[in-house]
Amino acid sequence: MTATKEKTGETTRSGRWPGRRPGRGGPARRAGRRRAADQAAGWSFAGPSTLLVLGFSLLPMGWAMRLSLTDSDLVTEGQGVGFDNYRALAHDPVFWKSIRNTLELIALYIPISLVLGLGVAMLLNKPIRGIGFYRACFLVPFVASAAAEGLLMAFVFDKDFGIVNGLITRAGLPAQGFLDDPSQAMLVITGIFIWTQFGFNVVIYLAALQEIPREVIEAASIDGAGPWRTFRHIVVPSVRPISLFLGVWGLIDCLQFFDLLLTSTKGGPVNSTITIVYYVWQLAFEYFTAGYGAAVAYALFVGSLVAIVIGLLFGRRKGFLL
Repeated sequence: MTATKEKTGETTRSGRWPGRRPGRGGPARRAGRRRAADQAAGWSFAGPSTLLVLGFSLLPMGWAMRLSLTDSDLVTEGQGVGFDNYRALAHDPVFWKSIRNTLELIALYIPISLVLGLGVAMLLNKPIRGIGFYRACFLVPFVASAAAEGLLMAFVFDKDFGIVNGLITRAGLPAQGFLDDPSQAMLVITGIFIWTQFGFNVVIYLAALQEIPREVIEAASIDGAGPWRTFRHIVVPSVRPISLFLGVWGLIDCLQFFDLLLTSTKGGPVNSTITIVYYVWQLAFEYFTAGYGAAVAYALFVGSLVAIVIGLLFGRRKGFLL
């Protein structure tokens, strides 16, 4: 009988190992091909978004860094000034005023919006008639245009023709300056900001509360736990990760607070409501000192990064209440 294949060394004349099927790899090779196919499919979806992030985020950041080292006015290229713009920040009273106002906004907005959001979410988590309507009422200010809300609130709190002052004077009380009073404007604008934004916290907290097993609440009630103990030992630990997320989200919102100011106070009166983002816009597009504005923007970037890291570290502590 004539052999169909003759061995040469350890391989056949066809160049394949004896007993090996053509076109078949081992389990490791097949798993590698599957991983490569999965990665290719993933990048086909994520690739366009990644290019957009690179094109609209990282490249402008590099351009802004270069701009901050010049005295450009956005019309001409400007001359290089090194780090003079950054050194000038230390002697800029409006810059420090904007930082103080932004910190005041953060200190008031985050705790109030978290407590108010959780409290309203617990009320809306109860089976009452018309619950869908009440939930929509708290969400509408969040989804509405912030610019339109700024115009509306400027009218509502107008010192001469505003609705609020009209009600106050009818009650026999003196009219207030509100947005025209430097001592009141920041508190009023913070209250407006809370009203426009805390509906988001309500929705997220409501979703978290509905994930708490009803059996756990009932077991605590059977064991004699009252409403406060149930809230302290069941609700708060369950929503703590959500509170951390909402705290960081609120911090970012405060650091980007702009559109409501633009249509209401424009940073006034006498810079009493100016925030650091509004100051950046003012420097670049009102005063045409874009180089200095870019330096302020990078100071905001560094400060935001530090604040968010501190917020995350603080939020991971066991004693963080909400």
